[in-house]
Amino acid sequence: MIYNKVMSSHSLFEREAALADKRRIARGVVWAGLAVAILSGWFVVTRLGLRHEMRIWDVVALRFGEGALILTPVWLFGPARLPARAWLQGVLLAVLWGAPFILLVAIGLQLTTATLTSTVTPTLMPVFAGFIAWALIGETPSVRRLGGYALIVCGLLALVYGYVDRTGPVDAVGAIALVAAAVLWALYTLRLRRTSLTPLQAAALICFWSAAIYLPVYFALGLSNLAKAPAGELAFQSLYQGIMMSVVAIYAFNRAVASLGARAASAIIALVPVTSTALAVPVLDEWPPLISAVAICVIALGVIFAAVRAMQESG
Repeated sequence: MIYNKVMSSHSLFEREAALADKRRIARGVVWAGLAVAILSGWFVVTRLGLRHEMRIWDVVALRFGEGALILTPVWLFGPARLPARAWLQGVLLAVLWGAPFILLVAIGLQLTTATLTSTVTPTLMPVFAGFIAWALIGETPSVRRLGGYALIVCGLLALVYGYVDRTGPVDAVGAIALVAAAVLWALYTLRLRRTSLTPLQAAALICFWSAAIYLPVYFALGLSNLAKAPAGELAFQSLYQGIMMSVVAIYAFNRAVASLGARAASAIIALVPVTSTALAVPVLDEWPPLISAVAICVIALGVIFAAVRAMQESG
């Protein structure tokens, strides 16, 4: 009788744990989906701004300047203020996914296309994250996850081939910048879970340190071209760069990492090429070649393999 009660209680506990795990994964997928949606639009919005009066330097200033103004006061004053140790943790995060990352992506955007940029960096990021974790932390990926990475890389190579065949060689500097950005992003996803910061705290510190380091240089060198931008464009770019990207997207991605783990969250982000390519057609009139469209579908299939397996392993 007692044995049956113990077994029943144990089964109930297992069911509750399984249900809680499913809820955690569902929340993580929703947050990752929100991050994908905003990031996809960001590549197109930034490319559009660079076609007009805005410069790379203006994009970085808007993104982190406004983000710092909105988020920093929360952690500087009142009961929610952060200790000095937490502020120091934010320095490395800002280096990995702050101003240096945005500058590299913006260079890639200016020297290539929105579709190519939105494919190379988000697609390579989960691959780098997986192999860096393998090399440095000893997290050996499963065969299924390696297969997902292989599909992602094959899709990326086919996409690049399609653009080379259609438009000529890819700018070498732009390509190197995009690959370097993917490495920084991968290191960020792995580092984030090893800090004591909440998703919102991490977002605030990234904006604060990026603004503190970048804005003095930006103003001292007279890099601003914002005065020449039309009021409507400036307002739209300010909203997207300063709020949607610096606050909402960073927070959403950090929540996804917290819920799903670095490997699964980074794999889902590789879906950005699918939505970004679709947006680039009506907004920028950048039509992908047929082989590139097929390649994006292959990348999406690789994401499914890599992300699902990573979520199972993290659970």
